[in-house]
Amino acid sequence: MTAILVIDDDPEITRMLETHLAGEGYEVSVAHDSVRALQLTSSNEPDLVILDIVLGEEDGRELLGEIRLLSDVPVIFLTGRGLETERIAGLKLGADDYVVKPFSLGEMSARVESVLRRAGVSTAHHRIEAPTISFGDLQVNETTHEVRLNGRVVDLTSREFALLAFMAKSPRQVFSRAQLLEHVWASSPEWQNEATVTEHVRRLRIKLEADPDRPTWITTVRGVGYRFEPPR
Repeated sequence: MTAILVIDDDPEITRMLETHLAGEGYEVSVAHDSVRALQLTSSNEPDLVILDIVLGEEDGRELLGEIRLLSDVPVIFLTGRGLETERIAGLKLGADDYVVKPFSLGEMSARVESVLRRAGVSTAHHRIEAPTISFGDLQVNETTHEVRLNGRVVDLTSREFALLAFMAKSPRQVFSRAQLLEHVWASSPEWQNEATVTEHVRRLRIKLEADPDRPTWITTVRGVGYRFEPPR
């Protein structure tokens, strides 16, 4: 398996990237500081490194210099600094690509594949053909948390994805807002406002529907709730 080392001091970022990239078939290891990062670079010999420029009080750019003493592994810089001068400086330091936070997982996958391809590492056999919920032009992949509509990736938040996947697994079944709170949010109207569901349905319609005011994928059943409508 192609091995990827993710170096970031933010556990939420590393957890998200580890889950996503592992779902795409990569072997993923994680380091939260430079000491662990250098150990894994030496022992695991990764095919690609994703490196955050800011590692708490440490500087990822200095760490890149130390990694280069051990390996010529391709490196993608991950940072919240999106200025052109910052990107150019990172590339001049020896990074192979530069991804700015916040980023979509779809973008990260494309960057990873592009860098690996340029490095001569084949990624074709790492694709996992996971079961998808498929209705016409809409595909929902629960392994990679990817949604495609008419061939393009739809960028959803984790909660929007969970809501869509839950409803799509029971097409044409009507769910009340209270039921959706229970199943998707693990909550109830006693603890969370049902308007949360309404807002997330609205956001999904904006991203999925040709005309959000006349939805065809997620319809409203007046006085009851919502249902997922596959094409007839």
